[in-house]
Amino acid sequence: MQSKAGVAAYLDTRRATVVEGASAHELTAMLMQGAIERIAIARGMIGHGDMAGKGQVITRCIDIVDELMGSLNMEAGGEMARNLMALYEYCKHGLLEASLHNDVDRLDEIAGLIGTLHEGWQAMPASERAA
Repeated sequence: MQSKAGVAAYLDTRRATVVEGASAHELTAMLMQGAIERIAIARGMIGHGDMAGKGQVITRCIDIVDELMGSLNMEAGGEMARNLMALYEYCKHGLLEASLHNDVDRLDEIAGLIGTLHEGWQAMPASERAA
C-alpha cells in the first residue's frame, strides 16, 4: 500500500514533467483549467462548511489568475491584452467577494467566465497559437 506522501510526490513529479514539455499555449490552458477546478473545489468546501480550506483554495485560484495576468504581453497584445487584463481583474475581484461572502453563485459566474475563455483558447487554430 502506498503512502499519501508517495502518491503526492509521484503526482508532483508527473505535473512537473508535463509542464516542462508544454508550450506557452498549453501552459495557459493548464492554468485556466486549474482555476476552474479550484473554483469547483472551493464551491464544495463552502457547501461542507470548510471555510479554512475554501480560503486556501480561493487564494490559490487568485494566484493562478495572477499568473494568467503576468503572461499577457501588453505591448504586443494591444486591445485584446487590455480586455483580458480587465477580465482577469474582474475575476480576481469576484473570487475575493465570493470568498468573503461564501457566495457560490459568484464562484459559478467566475468559473463560467474562465471556462468560456478556456474553450476559446482550446479552439484557437494552431497557426495562431505562437502569436
